[in-house]
Amino acid sequence: MSEMSTTEQQMFGHPKGLFYLFFAELWERFSFYGMRALLTLYMVNEIFKALAERDAAAAAVYASYGSLVYASTVIGGRISDRILGMRSSIFLGGVLMAIGHFVLAIENDIAFFLALAFIVVGNGFFKPNISTFVGSLYEDGDRRKDSGFTIFYMGINIGGFIAPLLCGWLGQAYGWHYGFGLAGIGMLTGLIFFWSGIKKNVFGSKGLPPNTETYEKKVLGVPLKTFVPIIAFLCAPLIAFLLASYKSLGSEGSFLEGKNYVNLLFYLIGILVIAYLAYEIFRSQPSERKKLFMAVLITFFMTLFWGFHELSGSVITLFADRNVDLDGIMNASQTNSLNSLVIIILSIPISLLWAYLSKKKLNPRTPYKFGFGLVLTGLSFYVLSVSGGSANENGMVPFTYLLVMYFILSIGELFMSPVGLSKITDLSPKRIVAFMMGIWFLSSAYAFQIVGFISKQLAIESTDTNVGGLQTLSIYTDGFSLIAQYSVGAGLIVLLFSPLMKKLMGNVH
Repeated sequence: MSEMSTTEQQMFGHPKGLFYLFFAELWERFSFYGMRALLTLYMVNEIFKALAERDAAAAAVYASYGSLVYASTVIGGRISDRILGMRSSIFLGGVLMAIGHFVLAIENDIAFFLALAFIVVGNGFFKPNISTFVGSLYEDGDRRKDSGFTIFYMGINIGGFIAPLLCGWLGQAYGWHYGFGLAGIGMLTGLIFFWSGIKKNVFGSKGLPPNTETYEKKVLGVPLKTFVPIIAFLCAPLIAFLLASYKSLGSEGSFLEGKNYVNLLFYLIGILVIAYLAYEIFRSQPSERKKLFMAVLITFFMTLFWGFHELSGSVITLFADRNVDLDGIMNASQTNSLNSLVIIILSIPISLLWAYLSKKKLNPRTPYKFGFGLVLTGLSFYVLSVSGGSANENGMVPFTYLLVMYFILSIGELFMSPVGLSKITDLSPKRIVAFMMGIWFLSSAYAFQIVGFISKQLAIESTDTNVGGLQTLSIYTDGFSLIAQYSVGAGLIVLLFSPLMKKLMGNVH
């Protein structure tokens, strides 16, 4: 079947391949968010339950895992561009992630860290390529592309909404490993959808290896198409060792005396990245320099936002477990679905709002959206910080506070996340667009370093599995108050300097 005839395979006005990628991503996100909903609670209640500093240990592993998950996309994307192509990369990543989720279903500490490592490596191949694959289905200038991505990202949020409800219920009602196992089934389902799309040739010639000679080239007598998966599998034990470094520390001494090797790695990467960015800014033309400086600023503020947002999988889940009255509503892991629910409900109305404001020439420029997004994020944490005033004698606060918090936080996300990525490509000089895209992915990795730092500051030191109470509530609400102040402060700074930022951005909206 020729590529032209493939483009004639339409469904609801879009390339048919879009819907195969939609369901592949939906089920991959189901597996990812289903596992994430259980992860911190599982570490606190099982893996590190013997440690007085179990919250801090769980925070460190969660942050290191999250950082590596997003950093791996930079490497996986480059390997896809040069060797494997999108199809092979997506399939390899899906297989590795499925292995990781099923290994999580094994009740063993070593298996736990090895499972996380497989998910890290698999996500590096899967995540950057499936989004790129969606874009490749449309020709340049095709007006359907934006709506195609809207459909695709709706799949992400549907998976993110359903997964915590099902995996969270199964994991806490029947056992953690049943929840993890269901996440693995979700990943396999996504792979089946993707494979069926390939078999039906709905992708035509899209996503194949960029160079057949390179794909078949032998290293140590093994073709690269086989050599890369072998190396990917061998990387998992090394990453597992890095993630498990704190587990052995519990029997040898204080957790807080240990070194987090992943943190040290990211410090080094950060120094090198900042040095190279400074070099690029210095050597750029004045017009380029202004835009590149703005690209760096946008990335910084987006990192700050995700650092607060991703607390939902750690501190906020523990807060929901220990200090939110969820009786008869849902369990703590299931609260992770609230963010995606609000995104599903509000994404289309807010996109229509921007379109309406554009027609009226009132659509805010990017700096204003970022400023308001950070202010809204701060207000969402302020809601949690004042929840203690409504607590009962056991330190339990009404569920309404958590619901309102996620509602406001999700609006802030819709102000920032959809516009950030496109602005990076618009503001970056053509010679380093790929590098800046890599920095954008790394920003999410560094956001998890923020998550780890905050989570450790709000850690509860106790081996008692029932840690709720007024003292715990005080620790959390004080911490949420500080987060609110920092986020609102950052947002106000952005709004204050937005007129200057508009000038730096030039004609980029």
